[in-house]
Amino acid sequence: MTKTIYQSDPKAGSETGEAPARRPDRRRRILLITVAAIAILGLAALVFGGAIFNPAATSESEPAMTVTQIIPLVILVVMFVVATKWPLNIGVMGLVASFGVGYFMLGMTDKEILKEFPASIVLTIIGVTYFFSMAQRNGTIDIIVQTCVRLVRGKTLLLPWVFFLIAAALTSLGTFSPAAVALLAPAALGFAYESRIHPVLMGAFIINGAHAGGFSPLSVAGVLVHDIALENGFPISQGGLFAASFALNLILSALTVLLFALLGKLKDGHGGHHTGLDEPRTSRPHGQQILTLLLIAAMLVCTLGFHMPIGFVALSAGLLLALVNIKEHRTFIGGVSWSTVLLVAGMITYVSLLQHVGVIDTLAEQALALGAPLLIALVLCYVIGVGSAFASSTALLTAFIPLAGPLLASSSLSASGTVAALAIAATVVDVSPFSTDGALVVANAREDDRQRVYKQLMMYAGGVVLAAPALAWALLVPTGIM
Repeated sequence: MTKTIYQSDPKAGSETGEAPARRPDRRRRILLITVAAIAILGLAALVFGGAIFNPAATSESEPAMTVTQIIPLVILVVMFVVATKWPLNIGVMGLVASFGVGYFMLGMTDKEILKEFPASIVLTIIGVTYFFSMAQRNGTIDIIVQTCVRLVRGKTLLLPWVFFLIAAALTSLGTFSPAAVALLAPAALGFAYESRIHPVLMGAFIINGAHAGGFSPLSVAGVLVHDIALENGFPISQGGLFAASFALNLILSALTVLLFALLGKLKDGHGGHHTGLDEPRTSRPHGQQILTLLLIAAMLVCTLGFHMPIGFVALSAGLLLALVNIKEHRTFIGGVSWSTVLLVAGMITYVSLLQHVGVIDTLAEQALALGAPLLIALVLCYVIGVGSAFASSTALLTAFIPLAGPLLASSSLSASGTVAALAIAATVVDVSPFSTDGALVVANAREDDRQRVYKQLMMYAGGVVLAAPALAWALLVPTGIM
């Protein structure tokens, strides 16, 4: 998913000088330097770890990287740095880099460069985002939210769990996690202020819920991870991946409640009536909303019951909605997540080129020189987790999951458990205010409370980055539960 950066309100900076506006940038630079140092140390561990811990094996069998492997790998690192520093789509850079490396360096034709272009995944992204943009515009999502909130019947401490489940339901049906957070954050933060629930707690629950359902067999991320694993020779259980993601995010949410309770912040002193929040509507669904709900049910039957491709099914359902509301068809097309299409297509195309020149195999073999599969899996979880707090989770998944292939082939580690740990480590850290999900929470906080929410969400995200990858690894890799 595309990462964004939250910046302080310019009005606030003008009142007190430029220091408040510069302070987040200074923190960001410090964190970027830290991430760069960790990335460099991680690469050094992969390249030189075998020589330090197992010199005999290294001298006998560890391969050295060639120039044609080093240059594309350096380009990949530069792409991540550029995409973290500036709001450029890393997928576009991936397609351009694929052309540059493939055409000029390797002498490949355009057909050879695009041989692994992920057409089915691209179609899935287009179809799902096309349909759910209509569901959002015609009010169906609002009705689902308001109906679930009414079921709480005044029990305000249940509200975070309600939004957790709604977000999980949306993403499990195919909505992207940033889209689900964008749909729910305005209402959820409004309810939080009105009910005196801490906004960071509510925001964390929305994001965790979105990731809980984010690897279902119907979701783009679930299809992406499954297809990458399958193409690299280690098929995984889609149901197991979904269950693991849901369980880990559920555990993380329960731990979040416990943390806020211990800190005495379950109830927030900065609450109060949120004047911008509409009263819960009691109207029943009608017209297009009823049709949309029926189409969602039909999509579930077709994809889960008859194993039809979700991309074509979602496009068909979207076309039916478009025929009903033909005047707004252009706005529905605009709801397609083209940035994600470019990101996934560009990254998978470039990573397939890295596989073609042997970069993935060489890195994996150098990592195996460490001699401890469990340790390697833990290092991969932390590298992908820390990197994802600042860069694209989807891009990192496409780059790191292939690295698990040789590790799984030469050890008794569970393929489903290891891949699930990597996928979860890459996504749970998106509570960071430097990610799209975290930035959406900050943006929907009350104007006079955004700086506080930003700071506290950043501290919370730091704790998640430290704990979540280890938690995912500990529960899924050594246990062999999957």
